[in-house]
Amino acid sequence: MQKVIVLDFGGQYNQLIARRVRECNVYCEVKSYTTPLSQLASEKPIGIIFTGGPSSVYDPASPQVDPAIFELGIPILGICYGCQLMAHHLGGRVTAGTEDTAREYGKTDTFFETDCKLFKGLDKEGVTWMSHGDYMEKVPDGFSLVAHSAACPTVAICDESRGFYGVQFHPEVNHTQHGTDMIRNFLYEVCGATGDWTMGDYRDTAVAQIREKVGDGKVLLALSGGVDSSVAAALIAEAVGKQLTCVFVDHGLMRLNEGDEVEAAFKKWDINFIRADAEELFLGKLAGETEPERKRKIIGEEFIRVFEAEAKKIGKVDYLAQGTIYPDVIESGLGASATIKSHHNVGGLPDYVDFKEIIEPLRMLFKDEVRGLGRELGLPEYLVMRQPFPGPGLAIRVIGEITKEKLDTLRLADFIFRDEVAKAKLEDSMNQYFAVLTNMRSVGVMGDGRTYDYTLALRSVTTTDFMTADWTRIPYDVLDRVSTRIVNEVPHINRIVYDITSKPPATIEWE
Repeated sequence: MQKVIVLDFGGQYNQLIARRVRECNVYCEVKSYTTPLSQLASEKPIGIIFTGGPSSVYDPASPQVDPAIFELGIPILGICYGCQLMAHHLGGRVTAGTEDTAREYGKTDTFFETDCKLFKGLDKEGVTWMSHGDYMEKVPDGFSLVAHSAACPTVAICDESRGFYGVQFHPEVNHTQHGTDMIRNFLYEVCGATGDWTMGDYRDTAVAQIREKVGDGKVLLALSGGVDSSVAAALIAEAVGKQLTCVFVDHGLMRLNEGDEVEAAFKKWDINFIRADAEELFLGKLAGETEPERKRKIIGEEFIRVFEAEAKKIGKVDYLAQGTIYPDVIESGLGASATIKSHHNVGGLPDYVDFKEIIEPLRMLFKDEVRGLGRELGLPEYLVMRQPFPGPGLAIRVIGEITKEKLDTLRLADFIFRDEVAKAKLEDSMNQYFAVLTNMRSVGVMGDGRTYDYTLALRSVTTTDFMTADWTRIPYDVLDRVSTRIVNEVPHINRIVYDITSKPPATIEWE
């Protein structure tokens, strides 16, 4: 299988670049810029992409590469910081930009030389998304200028004899017209990609790998009923059948009636299903805890402890399986990238795990790829397209200290929100929507009396990849019905607010 390596320099769009590559049916992985050159070369990538990043290449403390990477004979595409890094190492000169010398942000009219392979078949003029404060004052010898804007003559450069390309803009974001086409051109016109990355191939390969690894051993899987764990369960079941035991940990942090729904949904599957009632245990461990990262760590640790207890009840278990997906891995910290938030199945594992090994068959897949794999495995559409739900559950949708009373309050409010969205037939216009019980209380009036109760926040986003997202423009009449019902039907809530923040700067979840 062909591979492209996305070399990360702390850019906020590192995952998005990888997704765009995979959308072109080419497999890729995101790796830190600190990855040794020998390791990169040993993986024999057909191409390398340098991400953007917040640093300036002329700063001695900025992330750099081993200059020998340019001698490997592998095509390289540099994006924003990656473009400047290439120029810096190959004899160009990068300086701080000014308003008069190509400091550019946002949508920018850009002009392309379509004789360049990177822009083959595209219009000669289009809009790109700029976000750079530095300027390539001098491009390296041997490079041509192949795109410019009104403010910047060096928007894109290339040395086609060596397969080196650099762009100051971000082709991976939707704001750049034909950005994916540019990435596809790099992959197919420059790197010689054949498009051998499909979910059908992944299914066959993953089944064979799981079967070989597990042998005649037993596997224990955390089954939440969400998309990730369900697809992982189906994939492992296809590989080893009855050797798989799925444990649904009912931690008391699920949405309204969801525990019963999960159990009912999996009665027809040929798996060993165990429902572990651990609500009291989890609430006890979380009592008094307000810091979101600590909540995640506690939940991760308790998940493992419960699995260990269930494993001892059913006998020897060799492997623990998890539905970890690629954004979980990257958001939990990768090289120069900031740790956005630790995921319970990545950063929250305790040092000691009482299993031979952890199996994560979805670890290298993005969410849309997981859904595609679910369809390949024959999972029903209602399960494949289930509303995303975080591993720590409502623990990170209750801001501040967690109590059963707060959870019950949130469960009912969240149900009303989802119920009204369904009645308005708006599910297809939003990708994730939920309620958050804030820790803020305010004065209200109900009947003739004064109240002092909680503020509930509603959140809904539209997105294609969950790496970036825009807030959903829910019709006012729907929001009005939701607000009226919640205030009248749910105790302890007297104020409703709607979150209109995109990602970035916010994340989709509040914690």
